[in-house]
Amino acid sequence: MTNEPRTAVRRLAAARLISITGGAAAYMALNFSIYERTGSATWVAAALFLTFGTVGFTSPFAGLLGDRFDRRRVMIVSELLGAAAFGVMALVSSPALLLAVAFCSALAEAPFFSASMAAIPNLVEEKDLGWANGLVALGRNAGIVVGPIIGGLLVVSVGAGAVFAMNAVTFVVSAAMIATVRGRFNGDRSGAEEFKGLRAGFRFLLGQRLLRTVVLVWVPVVLGLGMSMVADVPFARLFGTGSFGYGLLVSCWGAGSIVGSLLGRYLRADNEVRAFVAGTALVGGMAVVMGLSPWWVLALTAVLVMGVGDGLSLVAEQGILQRSTPDAVRSRVAGAVDTVLHGGLAISYALAGPAVEWLGPRGVYVVGGVATFVGVGLALPVLYGRRRRGADSSSGPIDAEDGASLLLG
Repeated sequence: MTNEPRTAVRRLAAARLISITGGAAAYMALNFSIYERTGSATWVAAALFLTFGTVGFTSPFAGLLGDRFDRRRVMIVSELLGAAAFGVMALVSSPALLLAVAFCSALAEAPFFSASMAAIPNLVEEKDLGWANGLVALGRNAGIVVGPIIGGLLVVSVGAGAVFAMNAVTFVVSAAMIATVRGRFNGDRSGAEEFKGLRAGFRFLLGQRLLRTVVLVWVPVVLGLGMSMVADVPFARLFGTGSFGYGLLVSCWGAGSIVGSLLGRYLRADNEVRAFVAGTALVGGMAVVMGLSPWWVLALTAVLVMGVGDGLSLVAEQGILQRSTPDAVRSRVAGAVDTVLHGGLAISYALAGPAVEWLGPRGVYVVGGVATFVGVGLALPVLYGRRRRGADSSSGPIDAEDGASLLLG
């Protein structure tokens, strides 16, 4: 018997909350532990490169799994493999071994993201898509708030190994919850012959002006903010706050993202593009404020507002992608987008270590904010096009080509 659509989404959001809480705590513990043992921002950059950066290189293969197999099963297996990897991390202490197993955990988790994003339009009606994306994002971002605080406290009390072990348990619980969702995770794949092969997602992405322009906007954003992620630990040390301060930075970002996700629940096809641009502009502005802030409280406030922009823009971006792609290729398109964006992150992580040493953490935040405004500048035709079209935006969903006219003016 199939769950009611909203019940299915609520269970999926709850699973994300549990899993991300453990994951945020574990990755916070990994980054702080690596920095404590090596004293090097370059090692932190390597940790980010081998975890978040890995998603970009594996996303095409991960997306293919989501389009070829039952997405619920793909998500469950991905969570269980992630649990196994973090269980191993709890048993090792060498920085090199930690990074090697963390890399394996990232490989295991990659199929989950594209499969879950592609499944949501099948679980709810089109009119509820913004609500569903916002709720799932809410679960994810709530985990980002709670996880680093837990991780920060556990690292200083019982050690990073306990955090990794806790995360393994949360992944198992998440997999069990996803198994209880009986909604449709896959749609009609009768047109699958048109979208054969690993590169189908890239071909579709390049063929849609709206989608490729949204990705183009995000490239300088991720290049700048990826370096900022590496600067978080040394930035917290500037204020003498240590691992708990680092956890607060990540948690404030997550708290703001919760607000952004709540706002995202009200997005529709006719306002998603504007919300995407507005959210991105908030991220850039607050990154500059954070880099220039002489006070810890102001820095935390800036991170909070950055999170609002991030949460709103991510929900908007997901809705744009979901509305513009057929189910038969949706996971691979999501994988193609992840490849471009996480590839940008990987490049930024490779540059981040020397950048932090050269510019300091404050300078890196300012550079990240400026890079984000470059992305916003590329998207300004969206706002201009909206004003010029006026009342046209009040009726019906936007298809790919109509949305592209708003982006490209």
